[in-house]
Amino acid sequence: MAAPCKEPLMRRSLTLTAIAIAALALSACAGASTAGSSGSPSESTRPPFRTTEPSPLAPSGTPTTVSAARWTAILDDLAARGVGGVPEIVSAEEVVFGDSSLGCPTPGVSYTQSLVDGLRVIVRVDGAQYDYRFGSSDAPTLCRR
Repeated sequence: MAAPCKEPLMRRSLTLTAIAIAALALSACAGASTAGSSGSPSESTRPPFRTTEPSPLAPSGTPTTVSAARWTAILDDLAARGVGGVPEIVSAEEVVFGDSSLGCPTPGVSYTQSLVDGLRVIVRVDGAQYDYRFGSSDAPTLCRR
């Protein structure tokens, strides 16, 4: 009568052994798929992550004129920043920005990903240049570098 008791114990032992071997085999396969021929992790085929950088100061859009409302908004913004002197327009151009940052994103801020018709105006005052961006409104955004 001792023999019937040993049989379930042996089956249980064999089942546990088979599970352990299967687990080892699966973990070895998982490790092999991430390692190259040298055993080190393989390099990703994905392109590197790139961030958006402010657009260059050089004109690259369609030259245009600045409306009176937008020029007044630029003058008001310069005055609020304590910038004295006589401002002059270096360039004014219509551009299509790739997102709502108007080509001048702030790190850590999310922007709507859509094409935005806008205006980039570079103004010089006493040798310093100011890069203003406009979207659909007359409110300027100073692009800081």
